Amino acid sequence: MTIAIPQPDCAVPEGQFEHMIEALVRSRTAVRAFSPAPVSKSTLRKILDVARHAPSNSNTQPWFVHVLEGEPKQRLTDAVLRSHEENVLPPSKHFPDDLPVPCKDWQADFGARYYEVLGIDREDVASRYRQTGRNYCFFDAPVGLIFSIDKRLTKHSWLDFGLFLQTLMLVAKSRGLDTCPQVSFVRHEPVIRDCLKLPENQNVVCGMSLGYAQKDATLNRLGMPRAEVDQFATFWGFEDEAY
Repeated sequence: MTIAIPQPDCAVPEGQFEHMIEALVRSRTAVRAFSPAPVSKSTLRKILDVARHAPSNSNTQPWFVHVLEGEPKQRLTDAVLRSHEENVLPPSKHFPDDLPVPCKDWQADFGARYYEVLGIDREDVASRYRQTGRNYCFFDAPVGLIFSIDKRLTKHSWLDFGLFLQTLMLVAKSRGLDTCPQVSFVRHEPVIRDCLKLPENQNVVCGMSLGYAQKDATLNRLGMPRAEVDQFATFWGFEDEAY
């Protein structure tokens, strides 16, 4: 069987491509305040058509995507919000109890910045819980996505799924759209399973909000810091050189 390899449909001047990619990666942020402006189905299909080229181990492509707008999105939101308000499902463990440093420090820094912008005191548990509920409205984005994976797959396929999610978010950004990946949906997997008729062999990976960012929203300008390269990378076998 012969497989056609897609070729670039236009030439990019030397040096320009890397600057385009760098600008795209640096400009992507998690957006939590969206404009109501709609996103067409054709645009979403084009984004997914590019994102499907993300790498995966032995080309296994372990991702399933559920794209919602309008009434189906509202129905899911209403169901998950009811579950959130009832607060009977066990919390999903996003992190271990002994979250290691420096991850623990970065998480604490994020929480401090996030709730300060919202004007919510760190000790105000009720207000923080209500704010978590904003996730399930997809932060008022016009499009909500739920991602699922076959539960038999291992952590290596989950790594592949992460590559797919990053690719999708960057492709969306290249088209002027913003996103927010949301692992908080995982707690409400039984509700989501019922709404979307997910097969029993699939687990929810996360949700995602997608749309056009509110340009004047302070919440979209958190400016989260990143560790410098020398804080997480070790170089072996290289001679010292100037930058």
